Amino acid sequence: MAQPPTFTNSPPKKLTFQEYLFYEDNRDTLYELYRGQLIPMAAPTGLHINICKYLVYQFQIYFAAANLPLIATIDAGIRTEIDSSRIPDVIICSPQLWQQVCLRPGSGVLDFGEIPNLVVEVTSDNWREDYIRKRAEYALIDIPEYWIVDPNKKRVRILINPQNEDGYEHTDFEIGQRINSPQFSNLRLSVEEILNPPLVDDLIKAEQARLRELEQQLNEERQRANLAQERAERLSALLRDRGIDPDSV
Repeated sequence: MAQPPTFTNSPPKKLTFQEYLFYEDNRDTLYELYRGQLIPMAAPTGLHINICKYLVYQFQIYFAAANLPLIATIDAGIRTEIDSSRIPDVIICSPQLWQQVCLRPGSGVLDFGEIPNLVVEVTSDNWREDYIRKRAEYALIDIPEYWIVDPNKKRVRILINPQNEDGYEHTDFEIGQRINSPQFSNLRLSVEEILNPPLVDDLIKAEQARLRELEQQLNEERQRANLAQERAERLSALLRDRGIDPDSV
């Protein structure tokens, strides 16, 4: 097996895709690769993080409820050209595909032919990347569905059919509307809740409280059923003592 390349603290001018997979420095920075050039990713805002966490949570809940063999993950890369690799905010793919990535050394990047079902980008200051450059790259490798969540323009753009002559066709969803995903038609999310999501931690706590309440209700129902059974058994014993067949009553 080839040994990972060694790098100095200074970012190299150009990297191959294989070198990128093993690139590390002391800058605590996440990089994309565009035609051999390292592109540092800006630290996300709090809203950006909340949107990504909320979408992953909603996808996970939906996949579990619908029994779909899919996972939602973050911080994973996608190879889009010979020496280009992007890091969408959210990736949807099969567990088998993700397992392939996890078994390989180096950074977690889907290689050519390992196409996710859906990717999500949440726009930031470099919004042109999401609308223009990444749109073209994702269409080139035939990712079937691409979401652009844009907090500044207060909308969610869903792009489909990458094999069109002009690339993706898109539909915009704005405040007051629910999104419509061609792949996940029963995933009912409003634009407003995506752009202003509740904290996932609060949602988990609320779900746990609901489960505890249901469990308490079930326990109370079991107790009532047990009491009713005990009364019935005592009554049957009393009837037998008096020479009466309980089944005949």
